[in-house]
Amino acid sequence: MTELPALEALDVDGAIGEAVENTEGTTRGDFLRRAGLGAGTIVGGSALLGALPAVASAGISKGDIAILNYALTLEYLESAFYAEAVSKGKLSGETAKFARVVAAHERAHVAFLKGSLGRKAVAKPRFDFRDTTTDQAKFQATARTLEDTGVAAYLGQVGNIRNKAVLKAAGSVLPVEARHAAWIRDIIGSGDSPSPAPAAFQGGRTKAQILAAVKATGFIVK
Repeated sequence: MTELPALEALDVDGAIGEAVENTEGTTRGDFLRRAGLGAGTIVGGSALLGALPAVASAGISKGDIAILNYALTLEYLESAFYAEAVSKGKLSGETAKFARVVAAHERAHVAFLKGSLGRKAVAKPRFDFRDTTTDQAKFQATARTLEDTGVAAYLGQVGNIRNKAVLKAAGSVLPVEARHAAWIRDIIGSGDSPSPAPAAFQGGRTKAQILAAVKATGFIVK
C-alpha cells in the first residue's frame, strides 16, 4: 500500500492542524483516524442550507467535526479553483458554462460547511493554481481530477460519519458532485477521456490514494 504522505506536506497552511486544535481532547492520531484524511465528504449546497444544525449546538461528535473540517478544506480548494477560472475569463463554450455553474455550487458548499461549523471551521488555505485556470485543456483535466477525487473519496469515507444529519446532507450532495464529474468528462469528449458513466458500480478510494491525489496537485501553498 502507498505510504501516507506526511500531514505537513498537505497541511502547509495549518488548516488541518487547526481542526485538531479546535476539537478538544482529540490527538493528531485520533484526527487522522476519525477524519480519514481524504474524507472529501462533499457536504452542503444551497438546497441544504439550514438542514444541518450548527455544530456547537447539535451534539455532533468530534470525529464528524473533523470530517466536516477536512471536507471544508477540500471545498475551499475546489471553490477557489473554479472562482479563479471564472474571474480570469479565459475559458470558452461549454467549459466556461461548466466553470460558472460549478463555481456557484462550490461556493454554496463552502458557505454551508462554514455556517454549520461556526467557530470550529478551519481557516481557508492559500492556493496557487498556476495556469490551470487559464489554459482550457489544463482546466478540463484538473476539473476532472478534482471531481473524480471528491466523489471517490466520499465513497471511501462515508462509513465514518456518525451523525445522521451530517450523513443525510452529504448523501444529498454526492449526486451533484457525481454530475459535475460526468459533465466535465462529457465536455472533454472521447479518446483518452473515460466515459461519463464507465461502469454500473464505483468503489471508494483509500485515504492514501486521496492524500496522494491532493498532494500531487501542489495547489495548497504557504
